[in-house]
Amino acid sequence: MIRRIPQARDRGIPDATVARLPLYLRALNGMAERGTATVSSEDLALAAGVNSAKLRKDLSHLGSYGTRGVGYDVQYLIYQISRELGLTQDWAVAIVGVGNLGRALANYGGFASRGFRIAGLLDADPHVVGDRIAGLVVEHADELESVIKKRGVSIVVIATPATSAQQVCDRVIAAGVTSILNFAPVVLAVPDGVDVRKVDLSIELQILAFHEQRKANGGPIMAEEWPDGVVM
Repeated sequence: MIRRIPQARDRGIPDATVARLPLYLRALNGMAERGTATVSSEDLALAAGVNSAKLRKDLSHLGSYGTRGVGYDVQYLIYQISRELGLTQDWAVAIVGVGNLGRALANYGGFASRGFRIAGLLDADPHVVGDRIAGLVVEHADELESVIKKRGVSIVVIATPATSAQQVCDRVIAAGVTSILNFAPVVLAVPDGVDVRKVDLSIELQILAFHEQRKANGGPIMAEEWPDGVVM
């Protein structure tokens, strides 16, 4: 059975706030590893790269206001954010497209510790099907619907060439999956109710090139926020 990923917007939490929650969680996890018990909004905002007023407003949507003079309890705030993001559960993920990028994603050890379990690897290339990667055997893309159904896949990562990404997307949606992470260099057309997060490394590099050019030309260095996106 495919489980629906809880949407924070169902509770009136703005999408921009949701996009920043992983930043706060990453900063908090680092503090917890260093043995930090409490943190002020100013210190947490600095670690996450946002201003403290925005952080306090974001966390108020979770019902967390901190304690005046003390700050936020690090472990409790980790729990609150993890629960809101759905990370207190185990989410089955399938990766479609096992080229260089797909293999790198499959081998990334950080997914499991954050509640994401790679449940299937699929590819259409017969030379790739049958390979064993990170303990999983690559299955043929023809088995996509079966893998989704039998393993309760809730999230599909599309790492295929652009020419086949939309077709894969359509099949994924028809199989009942409504959460897609798209690495293919194409904009996917999806119906209402389907969430797609697009990761385009070339766009991020172009943004960096813009700032490098501005600095090289002696222009002002603006303390601007990056566009909302997937945090890797």
